[in-house]
Amino acid sequence: MSEVLANVSCVAMRGRGILISGEPGSGKSSLALALLDRGGDLVGDDGVSVAVDPDTQRIVASPPPNTEGLIEIRNVGLLEVPTTSAPLAILIHLTADAERLPLGVAEATLLGQSLPQIDLYPDTPALALRTEAALEIHGIDDDAQ
Repeated sequence: MSEVLANVSCVAMRGRGILISGEPGSGKSSLALALLDRGGDLVGDDGVSVAVDPDTQRIVASPPPNTEGLIEIRNVGLLEVPTTSAPLAILIHLTADAERLPLGVAEATLLGQSLPQIDLYPDTPALALRTEAALEIHGIDDDAQ
């Protein structure tokens, strides 16, 4: 089973996919761009194809066919960048309602699989650093299967 998710972005960091969700205008593309600047690779912006790998049962994110290789830079335009595919390790949800110090990790269900979910407050210059920390602390690693 596979599908294209709309209104999400995805970046791979060290081979692990970070799915970014949030309301329109919450900064998904800006976070993706900041992660690219920190060495990440674009999977997709404003849409991502996802499917369960039958061998590992991990959700793999791939570039969406309609916007592959494009990332929006607000007030500037579209930038063409190389893309990759990656197994999803974490969902970062951008929301102004994020808890300052959550007690535990939420879980999202996608294609019948569980994925750690971290809510982050979107309007901070340290958002990319927080996202990388969430990936390292809470993200599924390659040996989790």
